[in-house]
Amino acid sequence: MRSESKMKIIAKTSYGLEEVLVEELKQIGVTEVELATRAVMFEGTKETLYKANLWLRSANRLIVPIRTFKIKSADDLYDKVKNIAWEDIFTVDQTFAIDSTVFSEIFNHTKFAAFKTKDAIADRFRDKFDKRPDVDTDKPHIRINLHIGKEDDCTSSLDSSGDPLFKRGFRESNSLAPIKEDLAAGMILLSGWDKKSNFIDMFCGSGTILIEAAMIACNIPPNINRAVFGFMNWKTYDDDLFNEVVDDALDQEIGFDFKIIGLDIDGRVMGMARANIEAAGLTDKIELHKKDFKDFDAPQLKGVIVCNPPYGERIGENVDDLYTAFGDNLKTRYDGWNAWMISSNMGALKKVGLRPSRKIKLFNGSLECRFMKYEMYRGTKKIHKLVGKQED
Repeated sequence: MRSESKMKIIAKTSYGLEEVLVEELKQIGVTEVELATRAVMFEGTKETLYKANLWLRSANRLIVPIRTFKIKSADDLYDKVKNIAWEDIFTVDQTFAIDSTVFSEIFNHTKFAAFKTKDAIADRFRDKFDKRPDVDTDKPHIRINLHIGKEDDCTSSLDSSGDPLFKRGFRESNSLAPIKEDLAAGMILLSGWDKKSNFIDMFCGSGTILIEAAMIACNIPPNINRAVFGFMNWKTYDDDLFNEVVDDALDQEIGFDFKIIGLDIDGRVMGMARANIEAAGLTDKIELHKKDFKDFDAPQLKGVIVCNPPYGERIGENVDDLYTAFGDNLKTRYDGWNAWMISSNMGALKKVGLRPSRKIKLFNGSLECRFMKYEMYRGTKKIHKLVGKQED
């Protein structure tokens, strides 16, 4: 593939998944990164940007800064934004939208900064072409990111992803409380699953965790089903290069010799999972069982459990007994397995009755959660370690 100049790229992610994202970037050839909260910054070529949008599972957005400057007032913001050559980035016939994050005391409201930025861009086009591009906040061709810090440092960036990357492009239906795809993938990658063992989700819902697990197991790019990325609407878009990146990605799919199993007691939700799995083209890679987890016999070959049980957020939903049963089930049926579960219900987590070997703080939407690891041994962990030493 061709070489070219590098640009700064910011990959945004969820809290707690930053290190996972760093490891993913290494897989696509990015070695030098700068870590931040909910973001990883790096440099790359146009090819890197295309690869990152296609391959990154735990990222939710990739933005490319185009100009950074200090501002003294709202009018100063207008003047400096208007001074950027937007006509080199997109055409007057394309639509655009502004996403703004503002911490500056210059602005009482985030929307005012976005309004000034929108006017500056539109006025530049009007001055040059006697026509203003339209704003479309729903499905714009060009999404511009504006960030103004406490010290009045302003960065304007282009959103290369368009829709958030957790929108994989195949989902047919959602359960009442789905987990987003980037978090599901991040949880699987955090679990350390080596893809050489079985994988179970005991509360599979609409199938998100199962789908992400199958794509990870088979080395399928998570966003291979997406028809549109934001960078496709930039004047600099190279369709031939993107097709090369896609062709190379498709060649990297591998086989998987173990089982990916989903359980759920709700038949309606199970139907949603089946539809989503079919839409993702993964029907032959995932087993679904309409069963209560307590009634399912664990496969003889050991593996990993990753699940997102109910948190008890819905009125009248009591999950204490469910979490107790989950822990009891692990003790009696899943010797030798590693089990991971995420929940925002700290009280219910204590009902599992097992000592977690890891606790990781994550957020499912706005809910602060803990991602807990339970290592299942016959007997006590102390005895297991002692036997391991004797074997060594």
